[in-house]
Amino acid sequence: MSWKDRKRQLQQQVANFLDLPGDLMMDLPKVVLVGDIQVSIENHRGILVYTTEQVKVDTTLGNLEIIGIDLSLKNILPDEIMVEGRIKSISFVG
Repeated sequence: MSWKDRKRQLQQQVANFLDLPGDLMMDLPKVVLVGDIQVSIENHRGILVYTTEQVKVDTTLGNLEIIGIDLSLKNILPDEIMVEGRIKSISFVG
């Protein structure tokens, strides 16, 4: 097991012990999908690509890619991004 894996495992154990959400303790992205019309991403590191058909956001787990139709950014905050439109797929890409 690598140091990075051990660190993540320890962080998860501490979060569980203290009853804290993992996204706060481990700096993980929190992705909330509302139907196929809206997605909210918390704990992001910035927007990499923005078109009406693709939004790519940098996160600690890699790039989060949103594919859809008529995509638009509704909120752009330091800790949260909200994308609206007709969402077809969401995936983490390398």
